[in-house]
Amino acid sequence: MNHGQDGRCPNIDNRRRMNTMIVMMVGLMVARQSCVLAQENAAEALLKFKTALVNVDPSLGNWNPSTPPCTGNTGNWAGVHCFNGYVWGLQLENMGLQGQIDVDALVGLQSLRTLSFTNNNFQGTMPDWRKLPALTSLFLSRNQFSGEIPNDAFTGMESLKKVHLSDNKFTGPIPTSLASPAMVELGLDNNQFSGSIPPFPSGNIQVFNVSGNQLEGPIPPSLRKLDPSSFTGNSALCEGDSCEPPPDMEPNLHPLPTGVAPSAKRKKLSPAIIFIIILSILLALFLLLLLLLMCMWWSLEDDIETPRQEMSMTASPFSERSPQQQATKLSFVRDDRQKFDLQDLMRASAEVLGSGSFGASYKAVLVDGEALVVKRFKQMTNITKDEFHDHMKVLRGLQHPHLLPLVAYLYRKEEKLIVFDFVANSSLGKHLHDDGKRPEGWPKPLNWPCRLKAIKGTVRGLAYLQAELPGLEAPHGHLKSSNVLLDSNYNALLMDYTLGPMVNPAQISEALVAYKCPEYAMSGRTSRKSDVWCLGILILETLTGRAVDKYLGQGGQCYGAELAGWVKGIVEEANAKGAAGVFDKDMEINAEAEAEAEKLLQIGIWCCQEELEKRLDLVDALAKIEQLHE
Repeated sequence: MNHGQDGRCPNIDNRRRMNTMIVMMVGLMVARQSCVLAQENAAEALLKFKTALVNVDPSLGNWNPSTPPCTGNTGNWAGVHCFNGYVWGLQLENMGLQGQIDVDALVGLQSLRTLSFTNNNFQGTMPDWRKLPALTSLFLSRNQFSGEIPNDAFTGMESLKKVHLSDNKFTGPIPTSLASPAMVELGLDNNQFSGSIPPFPSGNIQVFNVSGNQLEGPIPPSLRKLDPSSFTGNSALCEGDSCEPPPDMEPNLHPLPTGVAPSAKRKKLSPAIIFIIILSILLALFLLLLLLLMCMWWSLEDDIETPRQEMSMTASPFSERSPQQQATKLSFVRDDRQKFDLQDLMRASAEVLGSGSFGASYKAVLVDGEALVVKRFKQMTNITKDEFHDHMKVLRGLQHPHLLPLVAYLYRKEEKLIVFDFVANSSLGKHLHDDGKRPEGWPKPLNWPCRLKAIKGTVRGLAYLQAELPGLEAPHGHLKSSNVLLDSNYNALLMDYTLGPMVNPAQISEALVAYKCPEYAMSGRTSRKSDVWCLGILILETLTGRAVDKYLGQGGQCYGAELAGWVKGIVEEANAKGAAGVFDKDMEINAEAEAEAEKLLQIGIWCCQEELEKRLDLVDALAKIEQLHE
């Protein structure tokens, strides 16, 4: 009997290899059978769920067992969103659905994470969502739900981040189980909630609205930094730990002095009490000075983002925690710039410009007076250092009059810093939505020539990006009015462009505007026309002056019905009143300019078509816009 060089019998080795192959084949068969079984279970669960609904045809007409609900990341059934062959979301919006939401039927969908039944006709009390503890998003706005929501209705749902119950008929107190540390968005406006607002953990809520209810008492301290419009329509709400607003008056949404009763009589203080007060003040000043010195030594924590729009900060937000763990050298992409280093940024005075889906933006003024914009990106942790440097080289090669050029960048594992020139004239969005708070020195609201000039510059910049980056489906990817800067002559400068390849795939649909387009909601993919859709939204916003940011931010990964309704409302109003009826009155256009503005409005509507075949190509949009006159 022959033996191998190592003394083992070849037949034994062959038998082992054969056993390994058999085990692998059995494993593959089991995995495939599990996938098929999961598809069958999902189809069975969804069909059972459908039977409890009323008025499902033709909206859910393609829900039938002849086709699986999911194929990879593509949903084959209307309103079904998929990931790796599993159902992760249902988006059944604007379908006129009635009947019962059978939560029990959905329990078998182990990967289900998001549900949206916005703008239907569901009635009755709140379903028991605790049976779906893995949900992250729940959208029930604009239905006919009513009654009191149990206080523990959301207990145990530790992953729940977004809940929107606006425009229903809910009554009673707000459930305290909604005030969880994970909650990021909460819309309860236009209901009949009463009682006080429960305390929410500080620093987590980004979108919050309880306007149009019957709430009373003080606004919790953790929510007082939010937009005051989030609380309007609750006449008994007030701000302060113990405040009683006058009857029949709107609440005072500005902080009231605490600890001092307006009607209290002042008493003469003894010398001993005066001494204690002075000593306490001196001690407080000493502690404050010590705290400021500590802040100058250590960096602010990464997850602390002040919501105030303009605040001078003593400690730089660009400082580093550990020189051994952090990169310290800035990489410059322009040779015509005077070089500076991270220490210069750390010594610069910093001012918060805003906080978006990517992270915070700061205005930094260097010692020599040069102003820069530094953006901190936290959604790029998956990209390697080499990949990041390579993409920065791509951006370095992009040079166009309507692109804001990069200055420098810094790679860190947990965040990336990108430095741009500061543009003093701010963004198109700020000019459109200043709400009567125009900074000193700014001219009157944008007139028609300035708005047309901004749109022309924007579409020229987009056309350049599409021509230079043919391999990207959405070369800009994040076009919105706050990312269109205006120079001193009102020429458009696009920023935050071509960042898609660097964003974490799991977060890209929440971070980039192009991924909220209709085709991504339908197929899970963007297209070359996704930037055109963003352009159309921008055109309508520019002509009407109506803000759209909140619609782009709501709905998580899905193309929200709110945004579709926003576009539809403009179109219907223009058809009913004429195009002039939807124009922003601040444009102050004459009859000749009005005709040109009407043409631009029509171009914007063509760019917003949900069906790709009906939507304009960017080349066609550019040609039509270039023909317009100021």
